[in-house]
Amino acid sequence: MADVLPDTMTAIGFDAPGGPAVLRPETLPVPRPRPGEVLVRVSHAGVNRPDVIQRQGFYPPPPGASPIPGLEIAGTVAALGEGVEPELLGQEVCALVNGGGYAEYCLARAGHCLPVPGGLSLAEAAALPETVFTVWHNVFERGYASDGEVLLVHGGTSGIGTMAIMLGKAFGLNVIATCGSDEKCAEARRIGADLAINYRTQDFVEHTRAFTDGLGANIVLDMVSGSYVARNLDALAEDGRHITIAVLGGLTAEINMAKVMSKRLVLTGSTLRARSDAFKQLLADEIHTSVWPLVEDGSLRPVMDTTFPLAQAAAAHARMEAGDHVGKIVLAVT
Repeated sequence: MADVLPDTMTAIGFDAPGGPAVLRPETLPVPRPRPGEVLVRVSHAGVNRPDVIQRQGFYPPPPGASPIPGLEIAGTVAALGEGVEPELLGQEVCALVNGGGYAEYCLARAGHCLPVPGGLSLAEAAALPETVFTVWHNVFERGYASDGEVLLVHGGTSGIGTMAIMLGKAFGLNVIATCGSDEKCAEARRIGADLAINYRTQDFVEHTRAFTDGLGANIVLDMVSGSYVARNLDALAEDGRHITIAVLGGLTAEINMAKVMSKRLVLTGSTLRARSDAFKQLLADEIHTSVWPLVEDGSLRPVMDTTFPLAQAAAAHARMEAGDHVGKIVLAVT
């Protein structure tokens, strides 16, 4: 263990599911790290759509996870569990966690931590793990993205969307993004999208096919599901890959399976939170090798929206639900 830790900490909780106003500060015991874990003194915590869904009562934490919201953090390692390399003590890290991020202290698996390089603020570091892990696994591992292919990203100015645009461009993809306003389309192009489509006024299938000379996109990263799925299949090229990572537009979809067969399409998807610790450690290792050099040299930075104090977590959730944000919302904890 490190220096003497406080017995209690401030965290954000809620008594019953509901709107943003149910979130409130509470005083809880500071957790102690178990074997293979570190205790992080949290500087900043990322705010993500799964946090909102958990608060609404539709996304309970997996068994053994903290009931406190928050899936990504950045801060300083304050204590070590058994078996953790002693060099980690006192290091600034960011980490993907199963919960507990909206608090002054949070447990993380040592293997799920990534170092915070010089030049990267802790606010920015807290905005990276959830989006980088999600985009890397889904677009590049499940979607087999390769240089020169076309990626269609829905929700182009969300945290996931902005990271998908930037990582796609960093690894040689042509990126199309859909957004809900002309202003957001301009932001998506500024971030790096080759084409931004206002889905409220333009047909994304038509514009995707026009951009690709009638061939279609090779990969669709879909956060909508529902009625979008059939249209996504129309927008895909032969041998295209459809990857679902959220179901904001509905749990079910009706599709033409003959189209799947004739175009040899692959339909896949994933959730990250419930995956095993071993899987997440392998993913963290690959990200450290493949993506982190871009963070270290300054060429990859998250798009930041608004930073709220921890006590204003309700306001952070309200901003996310309003849909006006561009990039990542984070909480300043200490």
